[in-house]
Amino acid sequence: MKITVTGSLGYISTPLIKNLVKKGHLITVISSNPEKKMLIEAMGAKAAIGTMEDLDFLTGTFTGADAVYCMLAPYGNLGDPNNSANAIVALADIVANNYVQAIKRSGVKRVVYLSSIAADMEKGAGLIVIHHHGENTLNTLPVNVNISFIRAGGFYKNFLGYVNPIKNQNIMAANYGGNDIAVFVSNIDIADAIAEELESHAEGRKIRYVASDELTCDEVAGILGNAIGKPDLNWITVSDEQQLAGLKAHGMNDSVAHEFVQMNASIHNGSFYKHYNQNKPILGKVSLKEFAKEFAAVYHQQ
Repeated sequence: MKITVTGSLGYISTPLIKNLVKKGHLITVISSNPEKKMLIEAMGAKAAIGTMEDLDFLTGTFTGADAVYCMLAPYGNLGDPNNSANAIVALADIVANNYVQAIKRSGVKRVVYLSSIAADMEKGAGLIVIHHHGENTLNTLPVNVNISFIRAGGFYKNFLGYVNPIKNQNIMAANYGGNDIAVFVSNIDIADAIAEELESHAEGRKIRYVASDELTCDEVAGILGNAIGKPDLNWITVSDEQQLAGLKAHGMNDSVAHEFVQMNASIHNGSFYKHYNQNKPILGKVSLKEFAKEFAAVYHQQ
């Protein structure tokens, strides 16, 4: 198959490209960074250098593809005071609309879109709303365009943001924690699911949840703590106000910080996982205990 992959050499796209190239597919990788061209080609794929905001470029790159993988990466520098939540959502909407136009113009009939758990929520899940919009926008495509929406859990790599707090305060903290159950996922398991959907001949629209582990926050702290030699590590629950103040103190834009607090609050009250819990998938192959080895390596290097 000829497959176009967005996301450059990112967290999900890198293992996805390796997976697809190994299976013999002809892969074109979109990247906005010309310096990635040689690295992409070294992986056995073709590089297409351009931006998601360039509709003509996007259409040309999609043309001739049997399938395309689409993702959104609109967050930018969260410490930029001008990078507001409204700006993030607006950029994501532009890219999603460009995807729709490029898919129509190029004639692609199979699309896989990386979404998120809670994309069903119109409000209350913070910046996950970009995926609510994204799914709705892609659903405006003609019915003969087959779409798989990959609703992924929280990325394991996000735990790396706790390295410094653990070193400095010996705690993990958020406005959810303790006995709250959360769903996490490995980039490997996401990439495998995307590859399966790209190769699928199923027709119509499909929502597929992808998760690697379901754990309480206390269990997460125990696994990561044991991996780094801190078996007494705790994940404590702070108030929404404390979480907001902490995010802003680290330079996050005020409006973006409010969105993150809202998302965490929906995890704490359970609404974030309502639809997921009604449609639970078989868990992937990479447990948190496996990722904890990577976490420990980063922890001890810093």
